[in-house]
Amino acid sequence: MGNRVTREDFEWVYTEQPHTQRRKEILAKYPEIKTLMGPDPHLKWIVSGMVFMQFLACYLVKDLSWKWIFFWAYAFGGCINHSLTLAIHDISHNVAFGNKQAKWNRWFAVFANLPIGIPYSASFKKYHIDHHRYLGGDNLDVDIPTDFEGWFFCTPLRKLLWLFLQPLFYSLRPLYVNPKAITRMEIFNALIQFSIDLIIYYFWGLKPIIYLIAGTILCMGIHPISGHFIAEHYMFLKGYETYSYYGPLNWLTFNVGYHMEHHDFPSIPGCRLPMVKKIAAEYYDNLPHHQSWIRVLWDFVFDDTIGPYSRVKRLCKLAKES
Repeated sequence: MGNRVTREDFEWVYTEQPHTQRRKEILAKYPEIKTLMGPDPHLKWIVSGMVFMQFLACYLVKDLSWKWIFFWAYAFGGCINHSLTLAIHDISHNVAFGNKQAKWNRWFAVFANLPIGIPYSASFKKYHIDHHRYLGGDNLDVDIPTDFEGWFFCTPLRKLLWLFLQPLFYSLRPLYVNPKAITRMEIFNALIQFSIDLIIYYFWGLKPIIYLIAGTILCMGIHPISGHFIAEHYMFLKGYETYSYYGPLNWLTFNVGYHMEHHDFPSIPGCRLPMVKKIAAEYYDNLPHHQSWIRVLWDFVFDDTIGPYSRVKRLCKLAKES
């Protein structure tokens, strides 16, 4: 457990991200892919069912002992909450109600945020745009670990600790790397979230609140579903900065595993990304992809060639805001 990661810096490249050119080529060859863009009519109903399922769970766990609170938070509630964060990811691309109803998407993301227990959706939207526009961009893409993370979390034991603390780094890193002014939507997100938390506490006590928040934190740390955080952009093979996963956990995560396809076509909802792969198969079938998110976590911890430094970085020019 003491072997150090051999990398001492990020993988710096001086090329544009690969998704822009591949998108152009695929659309030129298969223009019918444009018909896949647009809202997912089922997303709002699926997400609403998940939100109300968690509210029902809050009522059911209010009298359980603490050990069962944490068990169900990890085994059940956290899975739903992690899935809801990925629904919010999809909603951030306006696929719940379409681009013409941008405000409806923002407010629906706030609704999807409620079981997570902590305000998240508005801030995620603000930074996720940069992740797509400036993939790997130094001081712009806050999905990339800091130099401290790369330097310190360099042994198997420390990498394991880093995975456990991933929710903390994921939420605080933007404030250090690329701080942005707080928006009105973030304020509304926080006010609504904490109001619902207080209502739950008033009627059912502290245990449902702990169930929600503990589930969110635990299942974004060391959990099979959280393997997608590492699988998506950590450089397991030199020269490849985005990877897909086509396994069964996509059923629980709104097809976030189809990550190459998503970065190529972010306006296509997750439910239709398998159709992108099917139509443009020759562009994806020969690209490296992951078979298991659990294996991804295992390799990240125990492979001394992989660590927080295993990310592609580039210098990006700021785009002019319209």
